[in-house]
Amino acid sequence: MNTSAVAQATASVHAFTQEARDAIYHAIFSRRDVRGQFLPTPVPDEVLSRILTAAHHAPSVGFMQPWNFLVVRSQGTKHRVHDAFAKAHAEAAGMFEGDKRAVYQKLKLEGIIESPIGICITCDRERTGPVVVGRTHMKTMDLYSSVCAVQNLWLAARAEGLGVGWVSIFHQADLQEALGIPKGITPIAYLCVGYVSHFYDKPELETAGWLPRLPMEDLVYFEQWGQRDDQQPLIAHLRRDQAAAQRGREAIA
Repeated sequence: MNTSAVAQATASVHAFTQEARDAIYHAIFSRRDVRGQFLPTPVPDEVLSRILTAAHHAPSVGFMQPWNFLVVRSQGTKHRVHDAFAKAHAEAAGMFEGDKRAVYQKLKLEGIIESPIGICITCDRERTGPVVVGRTHMKTMDLYSSVCAVQNLWLAARAEGLGVGWVSIFHQADLQEALGIPKGITPIAYLCVGYVSHFYDKPELETAGWLPRLPMEDLVYFEQWGQRDDQQPLIAHLRRDQAAAQRGREAIA
């Protein structure tokens, strides 16, 4: 049996069914950062429990599980969070110039008040003590672990038909004050969560002309930083799969 056949046979033992694989890729390619399409429909606790459980099963450095999940439902808390956003949002507009500033000011960048639920995912960097397996030299690995929890939640939410919007335009201290988060705890993501009227076929910033999606072949190097090789068979596969992903999201639209 040749090497390719051996690899294929080995992979098939652990691979999901085609239907399950398609569902996972569908969630990935149809996930969107939702800002303005939230419906007032309540999110049942059993659905919220499933997506939080998915988040809790993210990988974490040293298995330290540094995250907490702060669930926000009250309008009073949402308004405090929105006030913190509005302050930073006004400051951010002044950081762009010319056409970029005009486009930025037209963008809707949050759904804090409209979404039924807010979830703030945090990172407790001292949870398991000062020495953590896998974080001995790259101290930021606990922060990256918490971001993995965000992604798990986001994909699970998309599979449940929920929209998620990540709001990042805050002064950290203002968000901590709005939610009573201690100084030693790092806010990672404030997520707006709820059912939506629709999902866009493309990210809103791409549609608005803010930035295009970069071609994968420009982002993949071989052996050394900056070393491209367009003759590698992988590059042809990447171009094919990018085209397939594009066709898939057009079909969703």
